[in-house]
Amino acid sequence: MLEVRNLSVSYGQHRALDNAAIRLDRGEIVVILGANGAGKSTLLKAISGICEGKVVGDVMLGGTDLTQLSADRIVEEGIALVPEGRGVFGELTVRENLTLGAYSRRARDEEAANLERVYRLFPKLMERGGQVVRTMSGGEQQMVAIGRAMMSNPQVLTLDEPSLGLSPLLCKELFANLKLVRNLGIGILLVEQNARQSLAIADRGYLLENAHIIHEDSAASLRNDPAVKAAYLGAGTQPVKVAIAASMAPKFEVRPRSQQTRSADAVLGRSVADLVAQAASRDAQAVAQRRGHVADATLPDMAAHGDRLTAALREIENAAVRARRKTSQLK
Repeated sequence: MLEVRNLSVSYGQHRALDNAAIRLDRGEIVVILGANGAGKSTLLKAISGICEGKVVGDVMLGGTDLTQLSADRIVEEGIALVPEGRGVFGELTVRENLTLGAYSRRARDEEAANLERVYRLFPKLMERGGQVVRTMSGGEQQMVAIGRAMMSNPQVLTLDEPSLGLSPLLCKELFANLKLVRNLGIGILLVEQNARQSLAIADRGYLLENAHIIHEDSAASLRNDPAVKAAYLGAGTQPVKVAIAASMAPKFEVRPRSQQTRSADAVLGRSVADLVAQAASRDAQAVAQRRGHVADATLPDMAAHGDRLTAALREIENAAVRARRKTSQLK
């Protein structure tokens, strides 16, 4: 149904997305996993026609090329976005927010049927139809945002971090509701930091790192993959830095469990002393290059730089140790 091919996005010289390729079938939930800044939100914005960067590539929906269409035309074709932060109209009522979602031509004739469908999914919205949205809880506002998107009668629903700021109980309710939306035959493309719960309801998933799609697999396979567990699901005993390093790796790889318990310094492949020496060497080279142009009195104190860097790195290492101890105590 939805097919993205060779999609790239640039903001000036910065490449935010590089030759991304994904697909989404009717009645399927696909989750995009990745670290902050990997390009997940950019991907959804490019698909929805609201990306401010330079977009090249192909976005196809049922054989229709959406790449050069405006955002309102893309909604008319059947793609609705629930943005990060919900984007509801806080001063309007629930009913008014939902009605605004039916502005497109494809939705006008089906407005009553779509409203009934939204109320079946979210009975609380029918009860709160006259309530001003800003007075609702975060979970209720997220229901309004999803309901408003569904009022456009979409074929594809895209969601950017829908569980952000929600309590664990509301998160569970949210993901249960997304399964109900999927059962209506609507395709769902989901960007979500809550990897565990999103993979539990998804059919397939993609890993997006450093602007590249690096892996695709079924949700079940991703849930059981050791590298995915380490990077996204918080499994194992590895320090925080190991998870960060795994999520930022340019290539998808499965690391032996014996390597998951290495110290923070070993993960980076350098000792603190090596890092300090390397930094001091770079500073010394820069100073040497400038000696003929800058008076000696203005040159930086290399010893002081080294001391500060050492102290900072030691503090990072101690923080990692404290985090490991706290995790062990919780277990």
